[in-house]
Amino acid sequence: MKNFFSNLKGDAFGGITAGIVALPLALAFGVSSGLGPSAGLYGAIFLSFFAALFGGTNTQISGPTAPMTAVSMVLIAGLLAINEGDVSKSLPIILTVFILAGLMQVALGIFGFGKYIKYIPYPVVSGFMTAIGLIIIITQILPSVGYYPGEDQELIDQYKPHAEEMLLNDILKEEAGEGILVLENFKETVLRAGKITPADMESEASILAGNSASGALGSLKAIPRALQNINWLELLLALGTIILIYGFKRITTAIPSTLVALVVVSGIAIGFGLDYRPIEEIPSGFPMINMGIFNEFSFGNLMPYFFTAFTLALLGSIDSLLTSVVADNVTKTKHKPNKELIGQGIGNSIAGLFGGLPGAGATIRTVVNINAGGKTRLSGMIAGILLLVILLALGPIASQIPAAVLAGILITVGIGVMDYKGLKAIPSLPKDIKIGPFKLSSEVLIMIVVLLLSTFWNLVYAVGIGLIIASLLFMKKIGDLTAQRSDVKSLTKEKAWDDEANFPEKLKEEVFIKHLKGPLFFGSTSEFQSLADQIPITAKTVIIRLGRMQYMDQSGLYAMEDVLHDLNKKNITVLFVGLLKQPRYMMERIDIIPDLIHPSQIFTTFKACTTWIKSNVKDIY
Repeated sequence: MKNFFSNLKGDAFGGITAGIVALPLALAFGVSSGLGPSAGLYGAIFLSFFAALFGGTNTQISGPTAPMTAVSMVLIAGLLAINEGDVSKSLPIILTVFILAGLMQVALGIFGFGKYIKYIPYPVVSGFMTAIGLIIIITQILPSVGYYPGEDQELIDQYKPHAEEMLLNDILKEEAGEGILVLENFKETVLRAGKITPADMESEASILAGNSASGALGSLKAIPRALQNINWLELLLALGTIILIYGFKRITTAIPSTLVALVVVSGIAIGFGLDYRPIEEIPSGFPMINMGIFNEFSFGNLMPYFFTAFTLALLGSIDSLLTSVVADNVTKTKHKPNKELIGQGIGNSIAGLFGGLPGAGATIRTVVNINAGGKTRLSGMIAGILLLVILLALGPIASQIPAAVLAGILITVGIGVMDYKGLKAIPSLPKDIKIGPFKLSSEVLIMIVVLLLSTFWNLVYAVGIGLIIASLLFMKKIGDLTAQRSDVKSLTKEKAWDDEANFPEKLKEEVFIKHLKGPLFFGSTSEFQSLADQIPITAKTVIIRLGRMQYMDQSGLYAMEDVLHDLNKKNITVLFVGLLKQPRYMMERIDIIPDLIHPSQIFTTFKACTTWIKSNVKDIY
């Protein structure tokens, strides 16, 4: 406890500064996610406090981050679409997925997976981060120009026929569920359809219009209409925010430019009584646990989102541990990766209970904390407490922040999160693969695939596909390199080893010696499988030297079995020399030994094998 408060003044300054930096980002990420500013603020409060309390990086400041928000946004948009835009219906399953992701992080830490996160290929991370930036920028274009498709009456009218179809479909589903749907008699259906009011139709069409512009692809499709319906005040507020964020950095970095832009532009909008669109109201009072998580829990409802939860857990772990490495470099300390994952998982689980967004260790906030004097876990806890105080004391004021200001903040976040290092390297990376007539870099291919699929299709599946492609290309590269080093050669290239100098000259036509050097695996089996064709007609005995074949995979095992079957059919005796432990174990598992090679045909040394040859092989030619 003494060490906990050993740097109280520095930790207080660090925590307060980091909390102030986190405030506008937490609000912006909450709005961007679709759950509202309170979700971002709750996530920042609980994650910052509990990840610091239980984590393994003393100076880490955690909260909602761009990558975690982007994945959450996909989940939230999908569930809102299923539940006709009703947040109250969707929220329990959304928060349950967040809690599950946190529990998965705890499990990753307990089972010691923290040290393996570093094996995620850089092109996958690069493509994903650039996609996150693009998604944030594209999806914030509409609110930046003050265009909301769900409020565009002309667009809403276009969706009314579809809305009518959806409402009728809902009636039929209700009747089917109640067991009263009869195809010969639609009286009940007509009766219920007659109760649909114009307001119901308008509301349903508004939801469909809003959903049509969700995600990067939907936002891009909506841009032409947005440009025809620009709200110039909203656009000026967004542009003013962006200009102030970048411009103030040139004056000083001592005060966070994001916070300055938030206060100044919001102050102008409120002070002059401008007719702007504010963010959603932030509930006052202490956050409460969402009991719907427990009351409406169902494994059946949760299972389709299991992979999404795992993606959040993995992404949050990578994000946090990368920030931990940055913190180590600045403070010259050493973090505990598995403990950090446990702390992040606990923080995300508790944040989910209270309706908060999941997050991770945030690099900028962590560096700000360190520079302001933070040295212990107390600094992260103080940052969380500060945000809670702001929520309780300034919630009504924060609710007056213009939505366009947060859109402007998010656009600068999107610009900053993209991986420019990876993008700049595209022209210089070696073109090591060929697709049709085109040569390109495998690293670039992975990055572009992940980038495009993440931006325009599905973040979760894009990462999985990127990992699969990266793994396959890595296997091919290593296979090619190992095959080059593996001396599994054809007959014309066979060269006698030093201990074969005294082999009887008169028996060289009767005995063929095959050398294997290096592993016999999927990348080197093709040469070995042609062994039967390499043996001269005069040879009735084959010695296979295996003392330098350290490893055999399943492909190599079955290649060996095929070759031995071919040689047995030709009545050729096969002798093994120097068979090592792992290949022998593999061959014994499928009975190559003793069915095809009797133990008496296996020799430890070439000298012992030569002795057997002299006694059992006659000089015919």
